Amino acid sequence: MLELSRVTKAYAGIPAIDAVDLTIRDDEYLTLLGPSGSGKSTLLRLIAGLDMADSGRISLDGDDITFRPTHLRNLGFVQQSYGLFPHMNVFDNVAFGLRYREIDPVTDDSEVTRRVRSILDLVGLGDLGGRMVGQLSGGQKQRVSLARTLVTEPKVCLLDEPLGALDANLRERMTVELRKIRETLGVTFMHVTGNEAEALAMGDRMIVLDRGRLLQVSDPDSVFRAPRNVGVARFVNAYNILEGEVSDGSFRYRDLRFPAHGAPSGRASYAIRHDAAEIHTDTAPPESHASLPATFVASEFLGSRFFYFLRLPDGTIFDVERHLSREDPRRIEAGTACTVSWDPASALVFDAQGARLGDDTLKGAA
Repeated sequence: MLELSRVTKAYAGIPAIDAVDLTIRDDEYLTLLGPSGSGKSTLLRLIAGLDMADSGRISLDGDDITFRPTHLRNLGFVQQSYGLFPHMNVFDNVAFGLRYREIDPVTDDSEVTRRVRSILDLVGLGDLGGRMVGQLSGGQKQRVSLARTLVTEPKVCLLDEPLGALDANLRERMTVELRKIRETLGVTFMHVTGNEAEALAMGDRMIVLDRGRLLQVSDPDSVFRAPRNVGVARFVNAYNILEGEVSDGSFRYRDLRFPAHGAPSGRASYAIRHDAAEIHTDTAPPESHASLPATFVASEFLGSRFFYFLRLPDGTIFDVERHLSREDPRRIEAGTACTVSWDPASALVFDAQGARLGDDTLKGAA
């Protein structure tokens, strides 16, 4: 188990990591999501020992490693840029860490061969050991980088946006394969990404980080359906967020009011999941629904789902997501006047400080 206690790192007096407390469990896949500049890579580098914390403590299985050199931490690090030796073939790249590590280097060539071949088979490169790095595709280089890290049997494997340089199809395939590899080895993975779909799909648990602070650490379903902070709702990119204020138990957006029972009066944000909203062109929305007038702008097909984009009277773009497993796509002409509606029970309300109001019940589309 890897534990961080009040870990802080600042540059020019500006905190990049701000008093972070975090426990990384054994045998889990942990994803870390945040916008550019949120401190994701800095946190990973502090754990790896590539940078040193200004204060706080990092421990592995109770052993303080806060100021221990990188190569003595028993942690693996997989970079987005691969970091492979171009003058070596795949086998020698993977074997390098076994042969030349400072503690317990493996000097038996037969043992090196056994372990390298085993890990290459696991990552799907069993027949490419003799190939040079320059002859590999981007996905193959990423697998070699992963194999070189995993062959040393680290306690925790740190992955810094490992899929960021891959095309969409290969990224999707590697998403599945990384989980299978981790489950086979039982190694803890901490995977940094700026892609919300990747973070939600891959993690057993998920961290949302912004400005060096942990906004939420939870299972992906809870992060998606019940974000604790309006910033989390924005980062998962699944909510329409309206800005307004609460008074007399209602959220007021322009001249309209929506139920917000129990919310205190004052500035607030009101969030509706993309897939919880419906579009009405020829019929009125259900009486129980909240609704807004809108103008249809465009649609986008994404394989298993459609996104519809509407413009509200104040110019705000409102997204509606519909899955093809639930209904057929709709054809709506650009410029069509329509109404967008939702069940008020599925909406989330956040106070002026961004904290979610109400209980922890998972909300969203039926």
